Amino acid sequence: MKNIKLSVLKKTDLEELAKFVVEENFSHHDEKTPDIQNIMDKEIKYIHDEELCFSNSKILVAKNYDDEIIGSIRTLRWNYRDKLPIERMFSINLKELIDINQYKVWHIGRFAIKKNPNETGIRLFKTLMACAINEVCMHSNVVAVAECDIKLLRTLKILGIEAFAITESIHYLGSETVPVILPYGGLKNFLDKHRHLLCSKSQQLHQGVVLVNHQQYYTFV
Repeated sequence: MKNIKLSVLKKTDLEELAKFVVEENFSHHDEKTPDIQNIMDKEIKYIHDEELCFSNSKILVAKNYDDEIIGSIRTLRWNYRDKLPIERMFSINLKELIDINQYKVWHIGRFAIKKNPNETGIRLFKTLMACAINEVCMHSNVVAVAECDIKLLRTLKILGIEAFAITESIHYLGSETVPVILPYGGLKNFLDKHRHLLCSKSQQLHQGVVLVNHQQYYTFV
């Protein structure tokens, strides 16, 4: 069994993150689209450039001892000026859907876990989720938004995280992807059950856990 290192990603390493997120999305869904490499290269550049524009985001990555990313998640406190990925992808205006005078809005994205089942487990999945939700749930007057694979959407509900679709799904990065709102209540319930998984960026996460089939892992983009 190996140990996993958790750390906050530096802006200088955004290209590595973008490459990991895009490649893992297509890997999970076995996409066979023609000219797939060209499509992936464009998405990698777009995600890199988009993340570079966000000044108030925090990206947590899990790495193995070969210093390879095996998991990632990003939280972003919306400043109401930047156009979020969910707005761009689905042509929606969040200010028309959420009362920004009442709620602080967070975006959760770039959530991916390496497909290789020998390197990842359900503990890593839940740990990354708990760390992101902990950032969001500092106050109760918050909601989170995300665009996620429909299979992950079912998994979130099984874990007790409420998620409500905003509009119709689209095909993105190899899978059916839907925009969702994640209310505070469901996020807080998950966090309370898994608070023991929280750790500082310097702490090591020991992977002495039962591994699950990699087909159960899906992604926020």
